[in-house]
Amino acid sequence: MQHDEFIGQVQARAHLDSRGAAEAGTRATLETLAERIPASLADHLAAQLPTELGEHLRRVEYAPDVPQTGVRMTRQEFFGRVAQRAGADPPKAVHEARTVVELLEEATQGSVTEHIRQSLDEELAAILFSGSTGTAGSH
Repeated sequence: MQHDEFIGQVQARAHLDSRGAAEAGTRATLETLAERIPASLADHLAAQLPTELGEHLRRVEYAPDVPQTGVRMTRQEFFGRVAQRAGADPPKAVHEARTVVELLEEATQGSVTEHIRQSLDEELAAILFSGSTGTAGSH
């Protein structure tokens, strides 16, 4: 999946008004995910995505002011960070993040995302992997 297609799908599935909002939601989700999961997993995911998307994961992984990855955070903290980065209210940020993760699963055929799911606590994983409609089943 190419960058433009990915962002277009985020915009359509998350019912966003603009491409800019889809870009912001995608960036916010990927940066927050990169903080939460182990750096090696973020790098592996980045390698399977278009360069523009992978950079959002790598920017956090290699940021000198954020030396930690794999940071434990509650679901409220995770989605709060996504909301703040995206400039969206929390419910909208949750929906955008679920949409981005749904597309990550499709773009990578689920190979890396299963490892991501396993690296998250159950409550966060259940919400994040529920899909853009909130009905996707867990593995």
